[in-house]
Amino acid sequence: MDKKILRRQKIRYRIRRKVKGTASMPRLSVFRSNTEIYAQLIDDDQGVTIASSSSTEKDIKAQKGPKVEISKIVGNTIARKAIELGVKKVTFDRSGYLYHGRVKAVADGAREGGLEF
Repeated sequence: MDKKILRRQKIRYRIRRKVKGTASMPRLSVFRSNTEIYAQLIDDDQGVTIASSSSTEKDIKAQKGPKVEISKIVGNTIARKAIELGVKKVTFDRSGYLYHGRVKAVADGAREGGLEF
């Protein structure tokens, strides 16, 4: 395996040991690919995804702009979906990525949408 992938995987496992999602306070997990960004709310107790949002959704894909701006919109969308489900507080899981750029933009968008970390 690539060194970079192994390093990120070790960081992910270290974060996952501490960050747990429950039904009342799910885990907001972020996945970042080169072109897209995905966010999902996960209840680790039951092992289910409660809600998800990504830059591949039609209404988000229609928006044009830099990837950081799109990421902020994804964060805002996941916050709106969470509030509809009655979730106010979440734990943030950066999935081994640095808290910078697009990952930070998702977190900022979710905070603006009304979620508390």
